Amino acid sequence: MLAGYARTSTIDQVAGLEAQVAALTAAGCERIFQEHASAVKIRPAFDEAMRFLREGDTLIVTKMDRLARDLRSLLGTVEDLEKRGVGLRILDFAGETINTRSATGKMTLSVFGAFAEFERAMMLERQRAGIAKAKAEGKYTGRAPKAMNMRDRIRELSAAGETRAAIAAQLEISERSVYRALAS
Repeated sequence: MLAGYARTSTIDQVAGLEAQVAALTAAGCERIFQEHASAVKIRPAFDEAMRFLREGDTLIVTKMDRLARDLRSLLGTVEDLEKRGVGLRILDFAGETINTRSATGKMTLSVFGAFAEFERAMMLERQRAGIAKAKAEGKYTGRAPKAMNMRDRIRELSAAGETRAAIAAQLEISERSVYRALAS
């Protein structure tokens, strides 16, 4: 069975997700798992796809970065699939399709995965340098503290007997933020 996995990092990327689903459908995927989730966070649809796949199946993604954010997780996923007899096909891999059922495909994926991880590390390094420069010039203040701006409302709800979880859900903030606001 051919199973596809499509992912975008945010819900704002609807067109990107639709394009991935269309490409996976065109590739013959009988089942497509899709979600809006960062690659570094919990990915329920990805986990479901991994549980769904059986020996002889092939997982198809449109690009390597849809599967993993770093080389370690990429190789771990590939190794897991390989142990279970599941193939991996990446539709757009530097203009080519790659299939890990061949030795060349596995080697190519490993090399490009290492380059992708290096590129990401360099991008994060440049980002940190840019943020440090902006902070030094007084131009970077960071994200506004949403929960702390609602401290009075949080205290009111807590005094009214609302649970920390209920307050967090109502105000669309984390429970941890509720605890911090109540402690300050």
